[in-house]
Amino acid sequence: MQSVQGSPAMTTSGSFLPSSSKAFIKWALLATVAIINGYATILMYSRGETAFAMLTVVLTALALYIFGNKKMYAQRYIYPGIAGMILFIIFPLVYTVGLSLTNYSAKNQLSFERAQSVLLERTFQSGQSYPFALYQTPSGTRLVIDKAGERFATAPFDMASMSNETLALSPVESLSGEKATLRDVIKNRDTLSQVDVQFPNGDTIRMSGLRKFAAEQPLYTLQDDGRTLINNKTGDTLKPNDEIGFYQPIDEAGQFIGDTVAPGYVVQIGTDNFERVWTDDGIKEPFIGIFIWTIVFSLLTVVFTLIIGLILANVVQWEELKGRAIYRVLLILPYAVPAFISILIFRGLFNQSFGEINMVLEALFGISPNWFDDPFLARVMVVLVNTWLGFPYMMILCMGLLKAIPDDLYEASAIDGANFIQNFTRITLPLMIKPLMPLLIASFAFNFNNFVMIMLLTEGGPNMIGTTEPAGYTDLLVSYTYRIAFEGGGGQDFGLASAVATLIFLLVGALALINLRLTKVTES
Repeated sequence: MQSVQGSPAMTTSGSFLPSSSKAFIKWALLATVAIINGYATILMYSRGETAFAMLTVVLTALALYIFGNKKMYAQRYIYPGIAGMILFIIFPLVYTVGLSLTNYSAKNQLSFERAQSVLLERTFQSGQSYPFALYQTPSGTRLVIDKAGERFATAPFDMASMSNETLALSPVESLSGEKATLRDVIKNRDTLSQVDVQFPNGDTIRMSGLRKFAAEQPLYTLQDDGRTLINNKTGDTLKPNDEIGFYQPIDEAGQFIGDTVAPGYVVQIGTDNFERVWTDDGIKEPFIGIFIWTIVFSLLTVVFTLIIGLILANVVQWEELKGRAIYRVLLILPYAVPAFISILIFRGLFNQSFGEINMVLEALFGISPNWFDDPFLARVMVVLVNTWLGFPYMMILCMGLLKAIPDDLYEASAIDGANFIQNFTRITLPLMIKPLMPLLIASFAFNFNNFVMIMLLTEGGPNMIGTTEPAGYTDLLVSYTYRIAFEGGGGQDFGLASAVATLIFLLVGALALINLRLTKVTES
C-alpha cells in the first residue's frame, strides 16, 4: 500500500525515524552522558575523592557498554538493578573495608598534601605589636599605626578593592577625617587580614587582632625534600610519621620525639585495626560479650514474639469468642503506632523515680528496680519492650497461615479423638513452620541490627567499665560500631569502626549461611 503523499513513511519497526537518525540520537546521548560523567569524575579526583571517582567511572563504563552494544539489549532492562546493587551494596562494602585498613578518624581525616598546606599556612608573632586605627577621608581609607610615640599612616586606599597587597607607611603629624569604629574594623576584618603594611625601615607587619598589627612570619618552612618542615619559632625539625599519620619532631639521630602536631593525615595501616579488636582486651572483651548478647537478644525476641503472636492468633480466631474484631484491632495497635513513639513512652514508664511501672511494683511488692543502671534488668527491659513492639507482626503472620490450613484436617483429627495439643503438634505447627521459617530468619536479621530500639531506649547503657572504646551492656553490634565511630574517647575512630563493621558483615554472612542450611534441612 502506498503512503499518503507528504506524510513520513513508517519503517518496518513501527518508528517514524530512520535507523540512521536513531543511531545518531543514541550515540549523541551516550556521548553526552560520557562527557558529563567524565567531567564529574575529574572534579572528584582533583578533590581527593578517588573512590567516588572510580565508582562514577565503573557505572558510566557499564552503561556505555550495555546501551551501546546491540548484543546487550536484554541487559538494558536490568541495568538499573545492577547499578543499584553496585551503588548501595558493593561500593559501601568495599569502601568500608578500605577505611578499615586506614587510621581514618577525627584526628586523621586529611590527605598528606592538605595537612601539610594547613601547617604551612600557620603564622606566629615574631616581633612587637602596634595599635592601629582606620580613618575615613574623602580620598579613601587610611591605616594609621602608632610606634614608639610616632604616628605612621598609609596613603588613602579603597577598602573594597584591596586583596593581598603591601601598603607603605610614612610618618604623619596630623590626620583629617573620621576615625572608624570597632564595628567598621570587624566588618572589614577579612580584608585587613590580607594586607601587609611596611615601615620606612622595611619592617613588615600585618593584622594580629582587632586592635593591633604585629610582625608575623610563617611558623613552618618547607625544605627542599618536600616533606621536612622547620619550626621557625623553636628551630625544631619535623618530619611526617607515616606510621601514625602526624608530623612529629625528630632528634639528631632522626628518631621521632615529642608530641605530634595536628592536623593528622590518613595513612594505610594494614590490618592494625583488626588486630586491635583481638589484642586489645578493652575492645576484645566487650566485642565478644556484645556479640553474644546480640545473638541472644535476637533469638529471644523471635521466640517470644512467635509464641505470643501464635497464641493470640489462635485466640482472636476462636469462633466462640465474642467481639473478635475489636480484640484483633486492639492487639494490632502496637504495630500501628510508630516505634520511636512507643520506645520513648516505655522509657518514661521504666523511669526509676517517676515511672508508672515502678510505682505499681512498689505499691504491690515494695520494690523499685533500677532498670537503666543494672545490666541484667536493662537487658530484661530491652527484651520486654522489643517483644511488645514485635508480637503484632507475628500475630498477623500466624493469622494468615492459620486461615490457610484446611478445616478438613481438624475435622478428621476430631473423629480420631485428637485433643488440642495433638492438633497443634501434628497439624498446625508442621504446616506453619515451613512458610514461617524465612520470615523468622528475616525477623532475626532485623533485630540483629535493631539500632533505633537500643539508641532510643537505653543508648547502649549501662556502660561497661575498663573498655578502650565506649561500650554498654545493652549495646548491639551495630550500636557498638556507631559509638566507636562517633563517641570514641580518643577521637572518632572511623577506621576501627569500619573494621568492626567488616567483622559484623562476616559474622552475619556466616549466620545467614547457617540459616539457609537449616531452612533446606527443614524443607527436606
